Amino acid sequence: MSMARNETGGVPADRLADASPADRAAVAAAVAASGSSFTWAMRLLDAPRRDGMFAVYAFCRMVDDVVDEPGTPEEKAAGLAFWRAEVARLRSGLPESAIGRALVPALHRFDLREADFLALIDGMEMDAGAPIVAPDLATLDLYCARVASAVGHLAVRIFGAPTPDGARVADHLGRALQYTNILRDLAEDAAIGRLYLPSEYLEAAGITSRVPDDVVRHPALPLVCRRVAAIAEGHFTRAEAAMALCPRRAMRPARVMKSVYYLTWQRLIQADWRDPFAPVKVSKFLKLALALRHGLV
Repeated sequence: MSMARNETGGVPADRLADASPADRAAVAAAVAASGSSFTWAMRLLDAPRRDGMFAVYAFCRMVDDVVDEPGTPEEKAAGLAFWRAEVARLRSGLPESAIGRALVPALHRFDLREADFLALIDGMEMDAGAPIVAPDLATLDLYCARVASAVGHLAVRIFGAPTPDGARVADHLGRALQYTNILRDLAEDAAIGRLYLPSEYLEAAGITSRVPDDVVRHPALPLVCRRVAAIAEGHFTRAEAAMALCPRRAMRPARVMKSVYYLTWQRLIQADWRDPFAPVKVSKFLKLALALRHGLV
């Protein structure tokens, strides 16, 4: 979809049309491939917000694929460099990819910040080289901020809360969700040589190995996971407090996300990582029930 620039280099408001059918199809394919638990909930947003969120999801998927799919370090670096350049092209309305073209209307309608897209790419770069294994707490928090809270900052603007309180929701809910993901996916990450548990907590629990598969089988693993779970709980609490200060309607999707992940967090606590290879999931039926509870439908 080609868009003419105005004199300041932006895109005129009357040119913020929906993406072309081909671009929409590319976004739909990327969203379907993402396997996100929340794409169904996003369909309940009004059309511009829904399309904006789907375009953001698709962008996340494209960047994530650069890192997770087979390729040399040089190929991954080149792939991420393309998406960095594509972010720079969004403001002019002249991106080169279908996903980029689909993002242009959302970028202008919701004043999405290029810095948040770039922060996500920074986070992906952390995974693009040698696998992350037992980072220190500060590095782990930075990683969570980049791969999760940055996406949250884009989302709250699309939802309708481009405010300091909305930013706090993004900061804390993004981290809460990512720490929960880490605790849920220990075995899956270990299978590809990754371990996102902090080195300080491993040392305190007497776990000296840094081989991911050894760590997830160590009898002291629950000691480490409980401490990471406490970090997640703190972020859930602060996210809830920030949501209470935002427009209720704008926070409906965020509340559903929080509820689903908090339930996952509770189930992880109950299982106490006695068998980190046993899957912990929330059924689609229960997700729908939570959506109903929070007034999305």
